[in-house]
Amino acid sequence: MTDAAGRAGEEPRSPAGMVNEVEGYLLCRARIAEAKQRARAFTEPLEWLTTAQREHVEEHYVRVCLVHAREDLQRVADRCRELRAEYEDRYLRLRARCVAWSIAGVAGAAAMAMITVAAQRS
Repeated sequence: MTDAAGRAGEEPRSPAGMVNEVEGYLLCRARIAEAKQRARAFTEPLEWLTTAQREHVEEHYVRVCLVHAREDLQRVADRCRELRAEYEDRYLRLRARCVAWSIAGVAGAAAMAMITVAAQRS
């Protein structure tokens, strides 16, 4: 059985997931186009290169640029995961403190109410 996307056994993607995938694809294509443009600009002043040599240098330049782009993106993604873990930890500690202070406040108010009631009875 296949889903709407035509893949067997996979969950259907959400619209946000599809948008993210399309955005990633477009960013990738833009990065490739930019690398090709830079490669052409790099080989342009090298007039002594043959056509085959020029194509080889440009292909190599594009591959190197894309490897560097992937490494940069991986570093950013790793840092995002680190920050997310750090913020989740801070949030959990802050939430625990807020709950503790709220419980302490309610307990204090209840104690004051009981003391007030006890004082009025005597």
